[in-house]
Amino acid sequence: MDKQRESVAKETVAATHPLSDRPNIMNKIFTKSLVAAIGLTFALGCSQKQEVAQAQTLINGAGSTFDNPAFMMWKEAYGKNDKEVQFNYQSVGSGAGIKQLVSQTVDFGASDAPMTDEAMKAAPGKILHIPVVAGAVVITYNLPGNPKLKFDDATLAGIYLGTITKWNDPKIAALNEGLKLPGDDIIVVHRADGSGTTFIFTDYLSAVSKAWSTKVGKSTSVSWPVGIGGKGNEQVAASVKQNPGAIGYVELAYAEQNKLPVADLKNAAGKFVGPSPDSVSKAMATANIPEDFRFSMVNAPGEGAYPIAGASWVLLYEKQSDAKKGKMLVNFLKWCVTEGQKTSPKLAYAPLPDEVQQRAVKLLETVK
Repeated sequence: MDKQRESVAKETVAATHPLSDRPNIMNKIFTKSLVAAIGLTFALGCSQKQEVAQAQTLINGAGSTFDNPAFMMWKEAYGKNDKEVQFNYQSVGSGAGIKQLVSQTVDFGASDAPMTDEAMKAAPGKILHIPVVAGAVVITYNLPGNPKLKFDDATLAGIYLGTITKWNDPKIAALNEGLKLPGDDIIVVHRADGSGTTFIFTDYLSAVSKAWSTKVGKSTSVSWPVGIGGKGNEQVAASVKQNPGAIGYVELAYAEQNKLPVADLKNAAGKFVGPSPDSVSKAMATANIPEDFRFSMVNAPGEGAYPIAGASWVLLYEKQSDAKKGKMLVNFLKWCVTEGQKTSPKLAYAPLPDEVQQRAVKLLETVK
């Protein structure tokens, strides 16, 4: 039957076209049919993808650049188990994340600085703080050969106050015996945006330096005595990398990603300690964590504690306006504070202690 149909088709073509055109015409007919078939298949594929995308619930978050490596990994890992939800996270800084949550343009915010009582009272509803990561704010720099440096609290405060301006300053040299330090100017780099990383850093400087506490203080955004600004951990790391003689503070993962050296810091016990998930865990083990989870862990006691360590929180409203979306967000956050913690060391974070994980789950269960 198929051969008969093919014969009829060929005879029809032969009757209406010259002999020399037959092969080309048959090729054209075949090509048009193939293109049409491919087009139909592509259209069906696109339609199916659009249907899947439309079926997913989109949850938007914004805030901390400190948290961004975790959210990038978590949303991908969680998405393999829950195909009904899609997460979009914008790494815009803790200050911007809080503003967007308060204005209700996102479903959750993320910040390395806990909200103040005044800021929470000004919000249109009760906001919960859910700790999701704990990490180290590191001191990174750009010097010839990238030597391993040591700093203490007075030296760091002096550099950021602008009273120590040269790399071979006697105070830096005394902490780094045996190293030949250049006489170049120190280029101080700091955050230009509202930043939880800045809050942790200035919280530390305020705790260890009376001069800093009096003149500058602690906040997500301060009036810097000296230096150049960069937006996000990303730009601070890039500025340090691009400027010989620069020094800056970033979350540990950003220093590692950019292959930048990090300094050992003198802690409250008088020991020089490097940043790591283990030294952050030792700092967190001494923290006094209240019921609402708004706490500080800088300059922690203990020989192995890293001094500039801090937690970061997801901020969400206790009363969710969209029941379906709210339930999906709570389920995701429960996963983040339990299963998600297993990936923390891979990203240079310290996993939350078991007790903190369980307390965070209980707080999430109060979401209405």
